[in-house]
Amino acid sequence: MQDVSIKIPDSMVEYTAVQNKDEELVRNAMILFPYIQNETISHGKAAQILGISKLDLLSLYGTLGIPCLDQTKEELENDIAVIRNLRNCPA
Repeated sequence: MQDVSIKIPDSMVEYTAVQNKDEELVRNAMILFPYIQNETISHGKAAQILGISKLDLLSLYGTLGIPCLDQTKEELENDIAVIRNLRNCPA
């Protein structure tokens, strides 16, 4: 780990201090989220940077109310249909 100095508004300082490892993880995950959103890095890469599994990262974002899927209902249904078809294919 490294310490990093950033400039923030004075009124934001009280919200930046973390008290434990869980708060630190949330803070760091939130710093990475815009890079996931703009597709600079993947969820998997972000999880690797944070030292957690991809599933744990997706779960963390879920508990924060951040959806990990941005698919439409139709896209999700198509993906499910593809998976079902693949399961029925002979190996």
